[in-house]
Amino acid sequence: MTPFDCYKLYLSLKNHFTKNNYDYHKYCGKTRASLESFYKRKDRFFYEKLSRQKTDKEIEAFFVSNFVSCSDPQSLWIGEIIRNGEEKHKEWSKKIQSLSYLFKEEVESIFSGQNFDEFFKIENNRHPIILKKHLQGNLSLETLLILEKILGYKKHFDKKLEDPIWQIVSMKLNKYTPFLNIDVFRYKKILKESLL
Repeated sequence: MTPFDCYKLYLSLKNHFTKNNYDYHKYCGKTRASLESFYKRKDRFFYEKLSRQKTDKEIEAFFVSNFVSCSDPQSLWIGEIIRNGEEKHKEWSKKIQSLSYLFKEEVESIFSGQNFDEFFKIENNRHPIILKKHLQGNLSLETLLILEKILGYKKHFDKKLEDPIWQIVSMKLNKYTPFLNIDVFRYKKILKESLL
């Protein structure tokens, strides 16, 4: 991957995670960036460095992990990714490699001995318990995503919650889903076993 390709990948993934109408997969990562504009950038060194250090797939995963783990993808700058990104990427990779274990642990710790349906109830436009648990850091975005794949609760939340916090989480779920390969049958089984 050339430094310019690395820059285009960064832009397309940033657009994917910050704009409702842009889909990285649908548009095959295309952007309107020009080579001239790239060479005018003062931060092009970061893209050159990254393109030499990692393979194409690694760079994509590196950017995805950073956009997913930051609170505001819109303000995520390449300099910050280069400075703190490696640590975030390692944490994310560990999480993805042990995703079924993480899911089982989180589901058991949160739902054990509780009424499962209560976690998804929305009353008076208040955040449901499941969302509160995520915002408190007790439930990962990945577990929320897997539960969405199994239960399909997001459409209901989107209709009922007119809330900027939920809109951010909802968009993150939408944008993150294509990057994770979830075996729904396997996770359904883990969920059933964990709730017994």
